[in-house]
Amino acid sequence: MRKWFMPGLLTACCLFAILLVYFSLRADEPSTGPSEAAPSASASGEAPATVDAEAATAIYKSNCLACHGDQLQGGMGPALTKVGADMSEADIHKQILNGGGGMPAFKGTLTDEQIATLTAWLASKK
Repeated sequence: MRKWFMPGLLTACCLFAILLVYFSLRADEPSTGPSEAAPSASASGEAPATVDAEAATAIYKSNCLACHGDQLQGGMGPALTKVGADMSEADIHKQILNGGGGMPAFKGTLTDEQIATLTAWLASKK
């Protein structure tokens, strides 16, 4: 009996930890409902485009969250909660593309489409 107690306890703890992680990650998943669409003027001055909030959020989470926070509240980088009121869409695009002021350039890291999606989403934050 003693021989199996510690391995059994270790297995039970591991299973419990896996369940905790699984259910905490499921709660963070975005809903599968329609994405938030907000009108936005493009950097080239064309007609307003729609913002794919789901795609922009995914790009943000994988590239920006570490410095700008999970709620755009800032951290190592500045807060982005109202970046659209402070910067034009063209300025936001330029900042993401070329970096500067402690921010790395994402020119080679993100595609032009990803940068445009993120730019439009951030420009809508006013």
